[in-house]
Amino acid sequence: QVQLVESGGGLVQAGGSLRLSCTASGSVFSLNAMGWYRQAPGKLRELVAQITSGGMTNYGDSVKGRFTISKDTIKNTVYLQMNNLKPEDAAVYYCNAKRLGILGYDVWGQGTQVIVSS
Repeated sequence: QVQLVESGGGLVQAGGSLRLSCTASGSVFSLNAMGWYRQAPGKLRELVAQITSGGMTNYGDSVKGRFTISKDTIKNTVYLQMNNLKPEDAAVYYCNAKRLGILGYDVWGQGTQVIVSS
């Protein structure tokens, strides 16, 4: 059993920065990856960034070069540093944790809203 708690969303001007945090509790040892997805009104949920237990990262094409995902294993926390934010980045951002395999599952945070003004 894993629980995720997110924080760090808010209102920012285009070109500004935000840092999101997601802290996991419970059976953290069972997770293979953690990351962030986002969903804007009328659009599909999309991958923003992901980091595996081994430290491998993956980014959505639209955020490459602007966003950076990192983790603090001791704190069981994953961070998303978002720089040079654009209006199209506005969305609800959801922390995600994955366990792969036959008994795999996804766990989701409550979501934190990012608003980018222009």
